[in-house]
Amino acid sequence: MKVLVVGGGGREHAMAWALARSSKVDEVIVAPGNAGTALEPKVRNAQTGAGDIPALVQLARREEVDFTVVGPEAPLVAGVVDAFAEGGLLCLGPTQKAAELEGSKAFAKSFMVRHGIPTAAHEAFADLEAACAYIREVGAPVVIKADGLAAGKGVTVAENLDEALLATEGMLSGDAFGDAGRRVVVEERLVGEEISFIALVDGEEVVSLASSQDHKPRDDGDSGPNTGGMGAYSPAPRVDQVLYRRIMDEVIEPTVSGLAAEGRHYTGFLYAGLMVTPEGEPKVLEFNCRLGDPEAQPLLMRLDSDFADLCLAALKGELASADVRWDDRAALGVVLAAGGYPGPTTKGLPIEGMDQPLPPDTHLFHGGTAFDEEGRVVTNGGRVVCACGLGATVADAQERAYRLVGQIHWDGVFYRRDIGYRAIGR
Repeated sequence: MKVLVVGGGGREHAMAWALARSSKVDEVIVAPGNAGTALEPKVRNAQTGAGDIPALVQLARREEVDFTVVGPEAPLVAGVVDAFAEGGLLCLGPTQKAAELEGSKAFAKSFMVRHGIPTAAHEAFADLEAACAYIREVGAPVVIKADGLAAGKGVTVAENLDEALLATEGMLSGDAFGDAGRRVVVEERLVGEEISFIALVDGEEVVSLASSQDHKPRDDGDSGPNTGGMGAYSPAPRVDQVLYRRIMDEVIEPTVSGLAAEGRHYTGFLYAGLMVTPEGEPKVLEFNCRLGDPEAQPLLMRLDSDFADLCLAALKGELASADVRWDDRAALGVVLAAGGYPGPTTKGLPIEGMDQPLPPDTHLFHGGTAFDEEGRVVTNGGRVVCACGLGATVADAQERAYRLVGQIHWDGVFYRRDIGYRAIGR
């Protein structure tokens, strides 16, 4: 088989790597890919942007790919799956209508209310004066979210009123996130432990992936501004059988059935970012309509099943009979970011250590990388690479991942030094 992966970040590198491991896959094309995907066996990049939907359809036709997997959210929200379907091409991901679950936080909140899915108390606003009046009424701490897509950065956890009002003004004025922030959701700040719960859906059947936990804040101890994710690990010890059952019964299955009831049949990866309250209740922080990044990297390192088979089973509505097996070991990934992230960063900085052999049971997944004119791997984004390790425990996986981190360097590189601390503390 020949498979196309849409996107150019760490999640897409992990997808391409996992697909290329299948004995049934001859070649993986990544559009546009990055330096890491270009270096993987059986993988090559195509100079087609992830947002150029007509060109992606042409690429899939020209290359005669057997199916396509979409990594990032923007093309899904823009309708890439619909365009592929119109062309008679298999493409794994939700339709544009189903992807509104991530494309609009206001829609997602109203959907959860309609279907009794637990989430934070909230209100949505397009008017600055009304939003500020509500914020003054409910007080701080409070969470302000841009309604649309903001690359994982459209959330402010405001500790005081001034911070909340400033974030709201920045979003609704269009200065902070453009059109994505023209409407905001103001919601209560939930307290507890955040986990990621990801499932694969074929329209009706749901197969949950292994549990995982992301680290959104930039700095150690879960402090600092929110990011797209500074690291992740799997499994998450917090998700025992009782909590797993609650999440499936109260969140995932009602979401899939609710979308179907509204004419939004869902196929592809469904991600629920959850806060588990001190009482053990799972509440939805957000929905994503794709695999998480950086959760995908440790998850796919643990996957023992054939990833290509799983994707095809979802596309063909055959997940009920799918074989899903996981490595018993833990996996942990540490994101190495460019100086200034999640704000503006400098591109084109040479990355040292790329020519060193990988330590055992590790892999380096590239996110924001490219080649310069001399053929060197250089920085090309905020989250540059994710160093992953496999180990008997989360602590073992952490030790291996940080050993790999120690091999990589560029000017201004920074990373958290405590990824996995919650699991290890248990």
